[in-house]
Amino acid sequence: MSDFTSYMDAALAQAHAAAARGEVPVGAVIVGPDGGIVASSGNRTRELSDPSAHAEMLVIREACRLKQTERLTGHSLYVTLEPCPMCAAAISLARIARLYYGAADPKSGGVAQGARVFDRPQCHHKPEVYSGIAETECSQVLTDFFVTRR
Repeated sequence: MSDFTSYMDAALAQAHAAAARGEVPVGAVIVGPDGGIVASSGNRTRELSDPSAHAEMLVIREACRLKQTERLTGHSLYVTLEPCPMCAAAISLARIARLYYGAADPKSGGVAQGARVFDRPQCHHKPEVYSGIAETECSQVLTDFFVTRR
Protein backbone atom coordinates (compact mmCIF):
# COMPACT_ATOMS: atom_id res chain seq x y z
CA MET A 1 0.00 0.00 0.00
CA SER A 2 2.78 2.43 -0.84
CA ASP A 3 0.39 4.72 -2.71
CA PHE A 4 -2.13 4.80 0.15
CA THR A 5 -3.96 8.10 0.63
CA SER A 6 -5.98 8.54 3.80
CA TYR A 7 -9.27 10.42 3.69
CA MET A 8 -9.61 10.45 7.47
CA ASP A 9 -9.08 14.23 7.54
CA ALA A 10 -12.28 14.61 5.52
CA ALA A 11 -14.11 12.28 7.93
CA LEU A 12 -12.74 14.26 10.89
CA ALA A 13 -14.03 17.50 9.34
CA GLN A 14 -17.49 15.89 9.22
CA ALA A 15 -17.12 14.79 12.87
CA HIS A 16 -16.28 18.37 13.91
CA ALA A 17 -19.29 19.67 11.96
CA ALA A 18 -21.50 17.10 13.71
CA ALA A 19 -20.21 18.26 17.10
CA ALA A 20 -20.98 21.88 16.18
CA ARG A 21 -24.59 20.77 15.49
CA GLY A 22 -24.77 19.06 18.90
CA GLU A 23 -24.54 15.58 17.42
CA VAL A 24 -22.19 12.86 18.64
CA PRO A 25 -19.10 13.70 16.58
CA VAL A 26 -18.71 10.86 14.14
CA GLY A 27 -17.85 11.57 10.53
CA ALA A 28 -17.64 9.38 7.45
CA VAL A 29 -16.71 9.57 3.79
CA ILE A 30 -17.04 7.09 0.95
CA VAL A 31 -14.28 7.10 -1.63
CA GLY A 32 -14.84 5.65 -5.08
CA PRO A 33 -12.50 3.29 -6.90
CA ASP A 34 -11.03 6.30 -8.72
CA GLY A 35 -9.98 7.92 -5.42
CA GLY A 36 -12.59 10.69 -5.35
CA ILE A 37 -14.93 11.35 -2.44
CA VAL A 38 -18.43 10.23 -3.42
CA ALA A 39 -20.29 11.17 -0.23
CA SER A 40 -19.54 12.63 3.18
CA SER A 41 -21.56 13.23 6.31
CA GLY A 42 -21.55 13.34 10.06
CA ASN A 43 -24.08 11.97 12.52
CA ARG A 44 -27.55 13.55 12.21
CA THR A 45 -29.66 11.44 14.57
CA ARG A 46 -30.96 14.40 16.57
CA GLU A 47 -31.37 16.74 13.63
CA LEU A 48 -33.38 14.19 11.63
CA SER A 49 -35.04 12.52 14.65
CA ASP A 50 -33.79 9.27 13.18
CA PRO A 51 -31.88 6.73 15.28
CA SER A 52 -30.43 5.23 12.08
CA ALA A 53 -28.94 8.54 10.85
CA HIS A 54 -25.40 7.52 11.74
CA ALA A 55 -22.65 9.00 9.57
CA GLU A 56 -22.00 5.64 7.91
CA MET A 57 -25.65 5.06 7.06
CA LEU A 58 -26.00 8.54 5.59
CA VAL A 59 -22.95 8.23 3.33
CA ILE A 60 -23.92 4.75 2.17
CA ARG A 61 -27.42 5.99 1.29
CA GLU A 62 -26.07 9.04 -0.53
CA ALA A 63 -23.39 7.11 -2.44
CA CYS A 64 -25.94 4.49 -3.52
CA ARG A 65 -28.34 7.23 -4.60
CA LEU A 66 -25.66 8.99 -6.63
CA LYS A 67 -24.39 5.76 -8.19
CA GLN A 68 -27.95 4.47 -8.67
CA THR A 69 -27.09 1.09 -7.19
CA GLU A 70 -27.37 -0.73 -3.89
CA ARG A 71 -23.81 -2.07 -4.16
CA LEU A 72 -20.66 -0.03 -3.67
CA THR A 73 -18.14 -2.59 -4.88
CA GLY A 74 -14.63 -1.21 -5.03
CA HIS A 75 -15.46 1.71 -2.71
CA SER A 76 -13.79 2.53 0.60
CA LEU A 77 -15.42 3.89 3.74
CA TYR A 78 -13.53 6.09 6.18
CA VAL A 79 -15.18 6.64 9.55
CA THR A 80 -13.84 8.24 12.71
CA LEU A 81 -15.31 5.64 15.08
CA GLU A 82 -15.63 1.87 14.82
CA PRO A 83 -19.03 1.18 13.23
CA CYS A 84 -21.83 -0.14 15.41
CA PRO A 85 -23.52 -3.46 14.50
CA MET A 86 -26.22 -1.69 12.43
CA CYS A 87 -23.64 0.19 10.38
CA ALA A 88 -21.39 -2.87 10.03
CA ALA A 89 -24.34 -4.82 8.60
CA ALA A 90 -25.05 -2.01 6.12
CA ILE A 91 -21.37 -1.93 5.11
CA SER A 92 -21.56 -5.65 4.38
CA LEU A 93 -24.85 -5.39 2.49
CA ALA A 94 -23.46 -2.53 0.37
CA ARG A 95 -20.43 -4.70 -0.47
CA ILE A 96 -17.99 -1.95 0.48
CA ALA A 97 -14.48 -3.17 -0.30
CA ARG A 98 -12.48 -1.49 2.45
CA LEU A 99 -13.32 -0.04 5.86
CA TYR A 100 -10.90 2.35 7.55
CA TYR A 101 -11.80 3.55 11.02
CA GLY A 102 -10.09 5.65 13.64
CA ALA A 103 -11.11 5.08 17.25
CA ALA A 104 -12.20 1.73 18.65
CA ASP A 105 -15.60 1.65 20.34
CA PRO A 106 -15.49 -0.84 23.24
CA LYS A 107 -19.02 0.14 24.31
CA SER A 108 -20.94 -0.05 21.01
CA GLY A 109 -18.58 -1.26 18.29
CA GLY A 110 -19.68 -3.98 15.92
CA VAL A 111 -16.47 -4.76 14.05
CA ALA A 112 -13.63 -5.60 16.47
CA GLN A 113 -15.73 -5.29 19.64
CA GLY A 114 -19.10 -6.68 20.69
CA ALA A 115 -21.09 -8.26 17.87
CA ARG A 116 -18.17 -8.60 15.43
CA VAL A 117 -20.61 -8.61 12.54
CA PHE A 118 -18.07 -9.46 9.83
CA ASP A 119 -17.04 -12.64 11.67
CA ARG A 120 -20.57 -14.10 11.72
CA PRO A 121 -21.56 -16.87 9.29
CA GLN A 122 -24.63 -14.79 8.35
CA CYS A 123 -22.36 -12.05 6.99
CA HIS A 124 -22.24 -12.43 3.20
CA HIS A 125 -19.45 -9.93 2.58
CA LYS A 126 -16.49 -8.96 4.75
CA PRO A 127 -14.59 -5.83 3.75
CA GLU A 128 -10.89 -5.41 4.31
CA VAL A 129 -10.71 -3.67 7.70
CA TYR A 130 -8.02 -1.21 8.78
CA SER A 131 -8.31 0.24 12.28
CA GLY A 132 -6.44 2.94 14.16
CA ILE A 133 -6.25 5.43 11.27
CA ALA A 134 -5.66 8.85 12.93
CA GLU A 135 -6.83 7.18 16.14
CA THR A 136 -5.60 9.93 18.46
CA GLU A 137 -7.41 12.69 16.57
CA CYS A 138 -10.58 10.61 16.21
CA SER A 139 -10.63 9.78 19.92
CA GLN A 140 -9.92 13.38 20.91
CA VAL A 141 -12.93 14.83 19.07
CA LEU A 142 -15.17 12.42 20.97
CA THR A 143 -13.48 13.09 24.32
CA ASP A 144 -13.73 16.85 23.86
CA PHE A 145 -17.42 16.59 22.96
CA PHE A 146 -18.38 14.47 25.96
CA VAL A 147 -16.32 16.54 28.42
CA THR A 148 -18.57 19.50 27.62
CA ARG A 149 -21.68 17.34 28.16
CA ARG A 150 -20.78 16.00 31.61
